[in-house]
Amino acid sequence: MATSTNGTRTRSAAASAAPLRAGRASSAGAVALKPCIVTAVLALALLAGQVAAAETSAQLPSASGTSPEAQSAPDNSAPEAQTANAGRPHRADFGRERASRDARLIADWIVDSADNKGRPFVIVDKVEAKIFVFEANGRIRGAAPALLGSARGDDTVPGIGDRAYADMTPETRTTPAGRFEAALGMNTRGEDVVWVDYEAAVDIHRVVTNKPKDRRLQRLATPTPKDNRISYGCINVPKRFYEKVVAPAFTGADGIVYVLPETRSARVMFGAYDVDERLGRTNTIRTQSPGKN
Repeated sequence: MATSTNGTRTRSAAASAAPLRAGRASSAGAVALKPCIVTAVLALALLAGQVAAAETSAQLPSASGTSPEAQSAPDNSAPEAQTANAGRPHRADFGRERASRDARLIADWIVDSADNKGRPFVIVDKVEAKIFVFEANGRIRGAAPALLGSARGDDTVPGIGDRAYADMTPETRTTPAGRFEAALGMNTRGEDVVWVDYEAAVDIHRVVTNKPKDRRLQRLATPTPKDNRISYGCINVPKRFYEKVVAPAFTGADGIVYVLPETRSARVMFGAYDVDERLGRTNTIRTQSPGKN
């Protein structure tokens, strides 16, 4: 699990899940070896031609007068350009959904700064026990109540993802806070889930109802978030909401899940800013800047 400079945990669920999926898909090493040999032979046959072509193209100027290196360089200016647009701040569209101040502040910051990098994103508000799913452009797809880890806290115990349920003591059953690169995958029961923190075995899935004493469906139905802390750390959502909103949002594309903290400042954790404050500061700088003589 990597840690960014602003203290936000960022981790690729897809990358972690890939070795497991690959191992299950190819059970015989000999079968995997044959394509590798064929690929190597073809690569050697094409190498000489590719080198020659590369040398020729390197000597030719591009039609626009720009070097090939400059044309292929990634454009990292989009987030900065969007943030610098002081006259038109970008905000998330919650529609008619009610949301806490922290949820709105982080959602607006995500859209205004393009922190989601053009991908769909999810905000999990642990204090309010509510999940919001957004399109890449910041328009909401839907929201629903959620069941979360029974223990209060924003961190995970090292190695918790490898423990059996029976070995997870009550204080270890937290839903970790942070910014997570998420992707659709499968759990050990063969059910599709959205992996949030693969190492900690935290995902978003359909509400589990195999233990009637947990009263999970009833907990989701109550208007208060006070009884929504019941899971081992995973994010349980209504079945229909998962299938109609969550899964489609991550079908064909990875996304970002932002789990808001409950023991610290969300603004500090994500390195976020208030869009209104940013707009006000920029306008002040413009007003105070001297004009051309």
